[in-house]
Amino acid sequence: MHPSPKKARGAAVLALALSSIVAVGSVARAPAAAPQDARPTLDGAVAWINADGPIHLEKLRGKIVLLDFWTYCCINCHHVLPDLAMLEKKYKNQLVVIGVHTAKFDAEKETENIRDKVREYNIKHPVANDANQVIWNRFGVQSWPTIEVIDANGERVGAISGEGHGAQLDKLIGELIAKHKARGDLDETPFEFPAESEKPHDGGLLYPGKISADETSKRLYISDTGHNRVVVTDLTGKFVEAIGNGKTGLVDGDFKTATFDRPQGTCLFEGILYVADTENHAIRAVDLEAKTVRTVAGTGKQGNAYSGGGKGTITALNSPWDVIPIPGTKILAIAMAGPHQIWRYDIARGIVGHWAGSGYENIQDGSLTTARFAQPSGLATDGQHLFVADSEVSGVRTISLGAQHRVGTVVGTGLFNFGDEDGKAEDVRLQHCLGLAFGDGKLFIADTYNNKVKVCDPRSRSVQTFVGAQQRGFTDDPPRFNEPGGLSVAGPTLYVADTNNHAVRAVDIASKAVKTLDLSSVKPPSRERAPRFPNATVFNVPPVRAMPGRELTIDVALALPPGYKVSIDAPMIYLAEADRPDVFGPEVSPSGQPVAEPSKEFQLRLPLAHQAPTGSNLRVKLSVSAFVCLPNTLCTVKNYVWNVPITFTPGSPKEIRLTTAAQ
Repeated sequence: MHPSPKKARGAAVLALALSSIVAVGSVARAPAAAPQDARPTLDGAVAWINADGPIHLEKLRGKIVLLDFWTYCCINCHHVLPDLAMLEKKYKNQLVVIGVHTAKFDAEKETENIRDKVREYNIKHPVANDANQVIWNRFGVQSWPTIEVIDANGERVGAISGEGHGAQLDKLIGELIAKHKARGDLDETPFEFPAESEKPHDGGLLYPGKISADETSKRLYISDTGHNRVVVTDLTGKFVEAIGNGKTGLVDGDFKTATFDRPQGTCLFEGILYVADTENHAIRAVDLEAKTVRTVAGTGKQGNAYSGGGKGTITALNSPWDVIPIPGTKILAIAMAGPHQIWRYDIARGIVGHWAGSGYENIQDGSLTTARFAQPSGLATDGQHLFVADSEVSGVRTISLGAQHRVGTVVGTGLFNFGDEDGKAEDVRLQHCLGLAFGDGKLFIADTYNNKVKVCDPRSRSVQTFVGAQQRGFTDDPPRFNEPGGLSVAGPTLYVADTNNHAVRAVDIASKAVKTLDLSSVKPPSRERAPRFPNATVFNVPPVRAMPGRELTIDVALALPPGYKVSIDAPMIYLAEADRPDVFGPEVSPSGQPVAEPSKEFQLRLPLAHQAPTGSNLRVKLSVSAFVCLPNTLCTVKNYVWNVPITFTPGSPKEIRLTTAAQ
């Protein structure tokens, strides 16, 4: 059962000791086994992400612990993440958040798929892959998202399901901290985690979600979702310009000033590019001539309305995922994933409001007011129908655009009916489809979790695999994709936003030949900011001698505390600085760079811009940051700084050796 927004507000949830908090926006599944132990464990996870190994709750005594039960398809789970980030920041030294990912879809059981989403959504805390629902059952969880609260003694305090409970959790955590601090059993030692999102990524695109192709202007508009911007290229992938500076935010202005937050669908209408700015809960209008961005709908805050509407700039939206013009009108349809509805934006009047869907998350045909959708995420049209990728029911829905608007179903039968089956009507099975495109008389479907593009005849309700295979991959021949999320047709070509491959693929519709576009001219947003090394241990090294030449070679050895090791799953960052400018070559980044293979012993080869003459002196400052971990527990950051005076003398050693004392 998937409770509606109205029913969820009154639903009772598991209450253990201190709290009994109602569910808002939760998504239920089959009932779990009742919890048996007041102090259950996290045993049973098949893998861990953002952690250097399994985490045991008994080793977190003294910390307040939040367990976030989620699954990455779930929009309500996405809405919880900002609350968790706020709590983690506010209670950095007292609170540990652990994600427990319990999959709905088969594809979500795969650790590498979860790893991609953890990175894409910038999740910093550890995440357990509960692929077999072991931890879920042990805690008696019944819906996504559910947050379990555990006190500093390891006792279960309470649980809360649904979204929108940041204030209640904040209050409860504050009370628990005060209680344990008064008792003297609160551990305020800071922990860090080797976050996937901190690993370097040099590609021009990062998790592109959607794409719009315009044959007239020969342009592609790519939602560079992970980089918080829209990238414009020609149809071959050659860079034209970037809309947005890559920072996270809701700022209007010129292309270099404007900011977005995980933009998804786009559409062109009368020279304006409209953008579903998903995490900003807004619709943005991009004037491609004036090169400006302005917000036309949404306030930047998540809304909770399921009916009505009003002036666009003062009406709150809820995770708009795609936009498309309704043929013959000056109105945009909006796939509003958050409330499971379709909304409309009247361009001429500047009015936005509800159009179709009751807000109950399910699959049900009928009138605009009684029909039910489930996280609509993609839109397309043939001129007579609006097609909707209804992701949580793995279906394709329709809204007729004639005199009588009715909601129907092309394929899809239920919230937990999914798979990978071609065929007709009720025999078809998709898996969390996110994108649609209509062209060449065909409806193309991004069957996202099946790593395929499928083709559909809406009249006969038949669906066949077009390109791709269920196994994820990144090859053109045979064609392999990795969770493609967006589609668009321009002339004879279908363009695919291949999200987890950080790529755009072009498919010749007639031959089905696939080509990966060369996006080498697309560069990532500038991140020229030197890293910080707080609370570093500083070593003022006695003068050393080095061989004159065009390179400094430095061997580093870290003497770690007993039992600790350097995490190989986290970036190990170093920054080399000199006492005068332009000493190092361009290969040495002024904003820091990762050690190639994290280890307690490593070598750095630092090219010099010019030959170091005999007898010359140089003072180098080397800073290093490493995640160091004890087995089966959390990690901490160790920062080190060496100040090294160097004299270049013939016959000196080729390497400078730097060491640390045990910390």
